[in-house]
Amino acid sequence: MAESLEPTPFAVDSSGIELAGESVGEGPPIVLLHGVTATRRYVVHGSNALPRRGYRQISYDARGHGESAPAPADAGYTYRELADDLGAVLESQGGERPVLCGHSMGCHTIATYALGHRDEIAGAVLIGPVQLGLPAPDEMLESWGRLADGLERGGVEGFMEAFEADLTVEGSWRETVLRLTRERIQLHRHPDAVARALREVPRSVPFDGMAELGYLDVPALVVASYDEVDPGHPYPVAEAWAEAIPGARLISEEPGKAPLAWQGGRLARQIAGFSEQPAVAERLSGL
Repeated sequence: MAESLEPTPFAVDSSGIELAGESVGEGPPIVLLHGVTATRRYVVHGSNALPRRGYRQISYDARGHGESAPAPADAGYTYRELADDLGAVLESQGGERPVLCGHSMGCHTIATYALGHRDEIAGAVLIGPVQLGLPAPDEMLESWGRLADGLERGGVEGFMEAFEADLTVEGSWRETVLRLTRERIQLHRHPDAVARALREVPRSVPFDGMAELGYLDVPALVVASYDEVDPGHPYPVAEAWAEAIPGARLISEEPGKAPLAWQGGRLARQIAGFSEQPAVAERLSGL
């Protein structure tokens, strides 16, 4: 059993951009997509709960993040391009119908992809959505721009200075947020590409208004966070997604607890439980 939990690295070419990823375990595929400034580790945070439950856990670094190559000058970081990258990863990993699980940017990437490939996925776990299918407000774009400027001018320390200046989380959670953010921003081979993504991703629209999510007729689980701890992923946005997607279920941590999105083992078990529901399991098995 221990041998099967050793990650198998892979590299995928997506329109000339090499994406780095890994798979762990054997069984029906569950694909993990991280958020902007994160890496493939930051979805289930190193948990092996999914492969231990009999699933093949596939994760990869988005273009420009972690170990993946940056987008060239004639390409970018739109959700359409990120969704095309997801398609390339799925094709390279055997083409089976997967459960897709994504946080923030990864969540929006899944929505973009799934709206065009509903019959090709078994289900979607949508963690911490931010957008309502509308252009991001100027205040948000300015905040992301300050982070990009800090990263370009001062590296990790410049990014953290800008991040801390805008951080509204107070109390005991503040140090936790700062620690986790510092951990993940240090893991990128191409920080200039991450800065570019910080500017371009929020300007991309994953779908045209909330009504379009009504066409996302696949089993879906929406994972929300309470705003006191994670204001960057507003609880009302997750509620709106769950209401718009037919049959979607909304879950969250208990008020005052660490966001479910931060609890890798518990989140992984929720993903496994979702994948074991008959409607999802049948699609995973190809029925």
